[in-house]
Amino acid sequence: MTIDGQAVGVAGKSRPGWRPDKLRRQREAHGLTLEGAGERLREVARTAGLTVPAANFQTLWQHEQGEVYPGPHYRRAYCLMYRATEPELGFRHALPDEATKLSFTASSEPHDGSHVLAVERALLQLTPATRDMDGLGVQQRILDAWKRRHTGGDPNRPTLMMVGGYAGSGKSEFSRFISQLTGWPVLDKDPITRPLVERLLVELDSDPNDRHTDIYRQQVRPLEYQCLLETAYANIDCAISTVLTAPFVAEATDHRWMRRLINRCEARGVTVVVVWVQCDLDTMHEHVSFRSAARDSWKLQNWEAYAAGLDLELKPVVPHLVVDNRLGAAISLTDQVRQVFGTVFP
Repeated sequence: MTIDGQAVGVAGKSRPGWRPDKLRRQREAHGLTLEGAGERLREVARTAGLTVPAANFQTLWQHEQGEVYPGPHYRRAYCLMYRATEPELGFRHALPDEATKLSFTASSEPHDGSHVLAVERALLQLTPATRDMDGLGVQQRILDAWKRRHTGGDPNRPTLMMVGGYAGSGKSEFSRFISQLTGWPVLDKDPITRPLVERLLVELDSDPNDRHTDIYRQQVRPLEYQCLLETAYANIDCAISTVLTAPFVAEATDHRWMRRLINRCEARGVTVVVVWVQCDLDTMHEHVSFRSAARDSWKLQNWEAYAAGLDLELKPVVPHLVVDNRLGAAISLTDQVRQVFGTVFP
């Protein structure tokens, strides 16, 4: 049950800033029934490549009544359907300085200054963590690569963008967004190495989903990252800009490891850009739970022990950019930009 401006019940109290009545008002303002909203939500999710189970009127009614807090893909689909941000839809409080009201250009309109502004707004998520990091330069490099896809010509050197962060932080989503803007290929550690890692763990008489024991950390993990880097070097040697995605928790904090990578890239005229995706524990837990990957089983079953070993203040040892994805804010914004562009994105 809800009262205007206030969620009532245990579920509502557990989510700071949750206002289910705002979701209902949005639906009514769009002239949609619960059934109609569910049908449109499924279509939006399908188009955006999101998984929204059922989306029937009972589920939507529970969301609007504050009985069930929408999961991450439901929230993303709602934001895309209503062209609004999470704070606007009452899912949470806004973060400091977060853009909560966005203006949209129809995707059928010409690729113009409004589209450029939308991309620039999203790229502001890439903020320098230290003074010696040229955040504006990286933003311009991405913008130039995006423009090159439509106008031709790129004045920049090839780039290896290394996107790291803890499990469930949103690094894979952010990497795909950068790839959609620039056309740079994404090399994601898990799909590249998973079959090999699982088979190797079995051969070592361990669980194929093990990601926490000494067997994995000492005998498998180094090979996993070596495979990923060798794949990246194949692109680097051809001067192909690439987005590289993995946790990089140990690597990004190792001066020698980072120096070897940077030196090899520099020798081939490739610039290394390190991006760290910052996130909060609740959001990471929600995303890890939602994706239901077998390799995350131990994390979910032992979440308190796993979380206790995370250093949320961890930062790379080299100049880098930070994406603040607490409460999923950065990924929500990239979703909005994708919708602004519509068919402009492949």
